[in-house]
Amino acid sequence: MKSEKIIAAAILAASVCILGFSIKGGIDNFAFRDREVIVRGLAERVVEADFVTWPITYAVAGNDLTALYDQMQANNKIVVDFLTGNGLSSEEISVNPPDLYNAAGNVYGSSQARYQYNLNVTITVATTKVTKVRELLNRQSELLKKGVAAGNNYINYQFTGLNDIKPEMIAEATKNAREAAGRFAADSQSKVGKIKTATQGQFSIDDTDSSTPQNKKVRVVSTIVYYLED
Repeated sequence: MKSEKIIAAAILAASVCILGFSIKGGIDNFAFRDREVIVRGLAERVVEADFVTWPITYAVAGNDLTALYDQMQANNKIVVDFLTGNGLSSEEISVNPPDLYNAAGNVYGSSQARYQYNLNVTITVATTKVTKVRELLNRQSELLKKGVAAGNNYINYQFTGLNDIKPEMIAEATKNAREAAGRFAADSQSKVGKIKTATQGQFSIDDTDSSTPQNKKVRVVSTIVYYLED
């Protein structure tokens, strides 16, 4: 009977010791989990646009609709021939229906209008040949020699290859975030532990500057929370 009491007491003492170590480990783990650092990792790249939309516009005015139509058709041919004769395909060019303004039919228009009709025409180029479009923009004055006073609306340059560079940029942003966490940990005499949470920011694509809209800056910022270890 006495030996049984001794054994029971020993088991109880061992249980208390194990419980104590478990509680201490839990407290230490809780304290460890409470130490963390929030850092942001930036990744940037400058890329060239790989798609461009180029609207070419001109206007013709007169009082005879039939004559205006013939003039418009002739002008359209001049513009399209200029484009196809310099490296663009007909599939990359679209001639939009004209926008007709009738001064006589506009109750708010001036009764002193010189011409009754005005046709505004847009011919749109949509192509991956960005360098070619840049070249033709510099030669657009050649259309003046053929009687077409063409202008440009907003030329839209796009970068469509984001999915190809996303993985590398995310890896770069994560690496930069860990380096920032490492510097913080070193200052606080700690070590960087596992990732607690990670948030990938949205990718942004902007012009590098207004004078070179064909150059784009791709940017992403990742926010990562790391545990800190002693």
